[in-house]
Amino acid sequence: MRNAHPQGSSQALAGRVAEWLMSDNMHHQWLLLAACFWVIFMFMVASKFITLTFKDPDAYSAKQEFLFLTAVPDTGRSPGETHLPEELKPTGKMLVEPLVYTQRLELMRNVCREDTLRNLSHTAISKFVLDRIFVCDKHKILFCQTPKVGNTQWKKVLIVLNGAFPSIEEIPENVVHDHEKNGLPRLSSFSEAEIQKRLKTYFKFFIVRDPFERLISAFKDKFVHNPRFEPWYRHEIAPGIIRKYRRNRTETRGIQFEDFVRYLGDPNHRWLDLQFGDHIIHWVTYVELCAPCEITYSVVGHHETLEDDAPYILREAGIDHLVSYPTIPLGITAYNRTKNTSHQAHF
Repeated sequence: MRNAHPQGSSQALAGRVAEWLMSDNMHHQWLLLAACFWVIFMFMVASKFITLTFKDPDAYSAKQEFLFLTAVPDTGRSPGETHLPEELKPTGKMLVEPLVYTQRLELMRNVCREDTLRNLSHTAISKFVLDRIFVCDKHKILFCQTPKVGNTQWKKVLIVLNGAFPSIEEIPENVVHDHEKNGLPRLSSFSEAEIQKRLKTYFKFFIVRDPFERLISAFKDKFVHNPRFEPWYRHEIAPGIIRKYRRNRTETRGIQFEDFVRYLGDPNHRWLDLQFGDHIIHWVTYVELCAPCEITYSVVGHHETLEDDAPYILREAGIDHLVSYPTIPLGITAYNRTKNTSHQAHF
């Protein structure tokens, strides 16, 4: 009996150990199983996000601009099944299919109809907006200026169409942005009735660009290089942003990009914009510049696909036989082509 007791105790102890080990193993198995399910779930979420982003990078970028906030509609047709109106059928070798332009407009209309985005997508057609729109009465064209998207070249096209200069090559660079000499009237210079008539009947277009790249371009152009020697950016606007948004008050360097980002990210920075005046056009949103939900535009061009978009716009406006879009500098052409590798899935 004495020998049986230790043996029974040993067996009981071994049973407890085995039970504990089994329980511990099962616990680890459940933890491992749960971890696997969590990893799979996160992978599915990430895959969906990546798919949407690369399927429509322009729409994703434009979310930051509060303009193009929905996914591009999927036509569900192969190229051979696509039926286009006669005026949209390809006329030559194009990297961007003509269907893209109708999809962009539909995308914009979808956003404008979304009630939850109304405060972000709608703006009044104020004098500020009308000052951005240039008029060519001779050919019934309205162009809304969106800085940092190759807007200077479009101004040259309209200057020639208005007859101020016989060709683009003959326009002095210092005249392009001089609105007293360039022969480009703004829509704000007309009466209310004349404004409404032109908005309803003229061909209207504007150009957009990846919003983050546009902001970086604006910062470099106005606060770093400033090739046009516009002193107010460095001596008035930069100090105003630094005083309000620089965290380290002892820092004496000029404006940094992080100061600029804090300024843009502040929902209450409008009071500062009023002090800066029209100079803010280089970084305010397309909604504020062109009121795309209030004005029915004919075409929305993209800076990233300008080599295709520019000829298309000229053709749609009926002026391709009169003027050509100025040659795009080689650096920009090369840049756009690299962008197109990711933007080809665009729409």
